[in-house]
Amino acid sequence: MATKSTAEKLAYQKQYNARPEIVKRREENNAARAKLMKEGKVKKGDGKDVAHKTALANGGANTPGNLKAESAKKNRGWRRGEDGYKVPKDD
Repeated sequence: MATKSTAEKLAYQKQYNARPEIVKRREENNAARAKLMKEGKVKKGDGKDVAHKTALANGGANTPGNLKAESAKKNRGWRRGEDGYKVPKDD
């Protein structure tokens, strides 16, 4: 059973999500999705994520050559069963 969010937890989340580096990362991810939506590769509710071939955390960019559409399961599930949180690189 999920626990309810407390006022303290909600206040922390609001403060955390307002940090400049978090806002910038969210803006970059939103811009990447907008680019692929414009190209018709993804659309709202299709179950796909926009992934970066070289992750932004590893120095990747939002250039068209670095973006790809893949299933949400594949994009979000790469950490399962692995030690650490090293972002994988696609070749």
